Amino acid sequence: MLTIGSRGSQLALWQARWVQTQIEALGEATRLVLIKTTGDRITGVPLAKVGAKGLFTKEIEEALLDRRIDVAVHSLKDMPTELPAGLALAAVPEREDPRDAMVGARLAELPDDARIGTSSLRRTAQLLAIRPGLRIESIRGNIDTRLKKVEQGFDAVVLAAAGLRRLGWDDRITETLPPELMCPAAGQGALAIETRDDGGAGQAVCRRLDHPATRVCVTAERALLASLGGGCQVPIGALGLVEGDRLKLTAVVVSPDGRNLIRRQAGGRAADAESIGAGLGHQLLAAGGREILTAAYGERGNR
Repeated sequence: MLTIGSRGSQLALWQARWVQTQIEALGEATRLVLIKTTGDRITGVPLAKVGAKGLFTKEIEEALLDRRIDVAVHSLKDMPTELPAGLALAAVPEREDPRDAMVGARLAELPDDARIGTSSLRRTAQLLAIRPGLRIESIRGNIDTRLKKVEQGFDAVVLAAAGLRRLGWDDRITETLPPELMCPAAGQGALAIETRDDGGAGQAVCRRLDHPATRVCVTAERALLASLGGGCQVPIGALGLVEGDRLKLTAVVVSPDGRNLIRRQAGGRAADAESIGAGLGHQLLAAGGREILTAAYGERGNR
């Protein structure tokens, strides 16, 4: 029997149970274990100010290494670009919609001083680049908690479209923001299935759930993020698209106040996803991204 570890939020449970169903369809018995992470415990502070990597993954990865679980299910955008020794990203299933979504009013319909809620510095920076007058406030909590902010005085909140769709809340989406306007986080909309890198049953079964095109896209996005020295709470966006054997990667680096936005694209063979991502990251640094990230985070953004 394979033991699957997951956070206990509504969305995390949906994701873990979906993976559980896929594994059981391959003939493996499973059981689910819930694990509380540092990110779950720290609820009163904006994520960008916490600073630690692996806020939503560290304790689950420790359970993998301690053999208390065999499989971990994460939102890929929450995973640091470097995995602990002994662990592997066994599978990345087919991606959901990677875009960001508005709930409440549409972006173009918002008054100049509208009150917007988001948990993401990346979203905040890009919103301010588009509409400098917006009043953007940090909100934390499960998706349903954040959705209620619209009923509590916010003009709109911005969330990942994938989470809303997975939980059956498509009807709450007022507008899905195009990537040209709001570049998603690296890995957004994709699931990460992590196992021990030991060739055991967990790794062998989970590898069968991998989706090659999604793997190519997120490999490029995460290579870009790694080249910029960024974690999951940074003003960096990246989105890969695969057509046939070709990959196109778009990325942005934005100052937290939105005044300086650098956007670049690169493309090439899908087989070269990692080098395309790393190369585009270096282009962004050379184009001014280094100064933006250093100003925002000190030397953490200058690697």
